[in-house]
Amino acid sequence: MEIITGVERRRRWSVAEKLRIVAETERPGGGIAEIARRHEISRGLLWNWRSQVRRGVLRPEAPAVFVPVRVIGEKHAEPSAAIDPDATVTASKIEITLPDGSSIRVGHDVSLVTLRRVVSVLRG
Repeated sequence: MEIITGVERRRRWSVAEKLRIVAETERPGGGIAEIARRHEISRGLLWNWRSQVRRGVLRPEAPAVFVPVRVIGEKHAEPSAAIDPDATVTASKIEITLPDGSSIRVGHDVSLVTLRRVVSVLRG
């Protein structure tokens, strides 16, 4: 019988750490029980991570990259006193063309969170 007297701790594993540990199980002779014991995690948790990797749920985070940007000017009519200066702000849009040819046109009212979701789906 074992009595545990310490405070149980809950660890937070980064995606990179999880993938590194799962990769150990793919090596020849990589026993689940031994790897789990070495990293002080349960075998069930390790099986869960392996399942997530196989389903594509747990995968490396895409590194941030810079992409070339080309600004294309539009021809505007001469401003007149009748044009509301705020009208140009509400009508402003940007177009993002990805390397595969996909393009996204968004207005100023699209949140950054929404734009990130759309781009991640297109890149995925």
